[in-house]
Amino acid sequence: MSVRITHIGGPTVLIEIDGWKILTDPTFDEPGQRYDFALGTSSVKTIGPAIQVTDLPAIDVVLLSHDHHADNLDHGGRALLHTVPRVITTSNGSCRLGLAHAEAMVPWQETVLSAPGRASLRVTATPSRHGPPLSRLLVGENLGFAIQRPSQTQVAVWMSGDSVYFRGLEQVARRLDVDIALLHIGAVRFGLTGPVKYTMDARDAARFIRLLEPRIALPVHYEGWSHFSESHDRARVRLLEESEGVHHRVQWLPLGQAVEFPSPTTPLAH
Repeated sequence: MSVRITHIGGPTVLIEIDGWKILTDPTFDEPGQRYDFALGTSSVKTIGPAIQVTDLPAIDVVLLSHDHHADNLDHGGRALLHTVPRVITTSNGSCRLGLAHAEAMVPWQETVLSAPGRASLRVTATPSRHGPPLSRLLVGENLGFAIQRPSQTQVAVWMSGDSVYFRGLEQVARRLDVDIALLHIGAVRFGLTGPVKYTMDARDAARFIRLLEPRIALPVHYEGWSHFSESHDRARVRLLEESEGVHHRVQWLPLGQAVEFPSPTTPLAH
């Protein structure tokens, strides 16, 4: 009943649960490449993946928070999508990908992962906003995802997707009892839009951990791109400073190494 999690780099995480191998936001390009974003903004990849795509096990499902930003789906990640049986993403993303096995979801919609000889898993899409209020026309749709064993009330693993702190995340905290939370941080900013953030910084993450109260909070998406304004070292310091009362829940994953998390034996308390 344990869960194995491997942080490959950026937002890319391999989740192994009950025989399923689930990959989040695949990014596998080597560093040095430049990618264009909206309104003339751009970013350079600065760190490559800790595991090469050719060294991955066979992936069953990709949970793709959004398809239109290279720091969540780069060229190598796009190529990988053609080799997996299921890709679950946003409504617009499923159309843009042009893949028959790309499935569209909206917040609070559920789907089931099932296969002969394996226990089923429930996947629920959750709200995620990739920027300030009224920014959806600029930054597009974005989702988080919850993975749950149907026999359990707790969510085994929840990923935030590239989200700022907003009311939708407060809905997640009210509705879900989360064991392991993958939090996208990095405080994404662009010079063109000044101090506006497009993902949480460490202070936002600490605030949300206090609200969500997961058993374990795992920061990801904190380095590897030039538009991440809060470095790994700075995020660690700030998260420790800001997470009084919940710092024991925070764990930083070693890149490229699988970490096993035994499932709790008693219901989580909120």
